[in-house]
Amino acid sequence: MQPHSHTPLADFVEYPPQEMLSRSQAYLEQLRRRHSIRSFSDKPVAQEVIENCILAAGSAPSGANHQPWHFAAIGSAEVKSQIREQAELHERGFYDDKRAGQEWLDALKPLGTDAQKPYLEIAPWLIAVFSKKRGGMSDDGETQNYYVHESVGIATGFLLTALHNAGLATLTHTPKPMSFLSKICGRGDNERPYMLIIAGYPGDDATIPAHAQHKKSLEEIASFL
Repeated sequence: MQPHSHTPLADFVEYPPQEMLSRSQAYLEQLRRRHSIRSFSDKPVAQEVIENCILAAGSAPSGANHQPWHFAAIGSAEVKSQIREQAELHERGFYDDKRAGQEWLDALKPLGTDAQKPYLEIAPWLIAVFSKKRGGMSDDGETQNYYVHESVGIATGFLLTALHNAGLATLTHTPKPMSFLSKICGRGDNERPYMLIIAGYPGDDATIPAHAQHKKSLEEIASFL
């Protein structure tokens, strides 16, 4: 590709104002049905569904279009067991040894979370998201990547909405530290674990904490100038 080469924008779709409004309202209602749950079914999900969702995440904008991310999709029972073992080991320090600090633990109490993470083995898929410090588009391991944290954050948001749109329930999990994910997933020193996403069908006993259902109003999160 030549520097500064462009192609015409040919796939943009412009909707009439009323349809635009109705589409925005429908999408809002769709995303309002996305909830973080901690009870998953072991009902299988086809790998092709996960592949499409990861490709959707890979379409996210990124600094210099370097796409500084890697998604390790884990369906192996053996690997999921290893992740649960390590995650719970670190979570016990976080919760039981109060490494998180009392203020953080108090903030989590309304959600009812603890060190037990059985869903890491039960859910059909875990997706470990990694950020790449270097590599560029060719993944040469040398070229500087830019706005890595922001870029991977956007891609992770795309992934969550793609999984929800496909009809799957999700949970974001960020054990501290997460370095064990690099070893288990066989990722190199150039990559850092960013987030672990649990994806699958909700269990029969899945619940939503009342605390998690409170969302700030438009006036609290936005200003129009």
